[in-house]
Amino acid sequence: MIRAARVATSEDKIMEPRIDLLSTDVGAKFAKRFANLGQLIAQSTLPKATQQLVELRASQINGCGFCTDMHTKEATAAGETAVRLNLVAAWRDATVFTDAERAALALAEEGTRISDAHPGVADETWAQVRKHYDDDQIAALVALIAMINAANRLNVIARTPAGSYEAGMLAAMKTT
Repeated sequence: MIRAARVATSEDKIMEPRIDLLSTDVGAKFAKRFANLGQLIAQSTLPKATQQLVELRASQINGCGFCTDMHTKEATAAGETAVRLNLVAAWRDATVFTDAERAALALAEEGTRISDAHPGVADETWAQVRKHYDDDQIAALVALIAMINAANRLNVIARTPAGSYEAGMLAAMKTT
């Protein structure tokens, strides 16, 4: 039996970046400052596991392969379990997240989806966040959600490919 050759589609092509932002003067300076802002959040009292779950969930929603890859690998290196990482997208149906993590994930989803005709952050969600976190932790959580959404947009626009990130690579951009 002879089979006809399949016509290649755009989905068959290996993703190539549109631009390497880090190779530009402005991009490199921006990335360093952006990473330093992220370090401020990382050093807050907001639990690291919560930070990682929020970063992963927002990246999934935004379709950012690079950030999804990075945050999955960083969380794994920090000791997060595969079960929890695999269930982040289905957190409402999973029993492996604390009430505080659920509140943070709900805030992350609502804060990420504001452009999807979502009414913003629901009062009920905000009340759950207030119940589980103090003001400094909430400030860090809100900043984290803003930062990961910005990072997702940078990488999606630049078409940064996923798969080659290794845990710890981001730390190279940070300064003390």
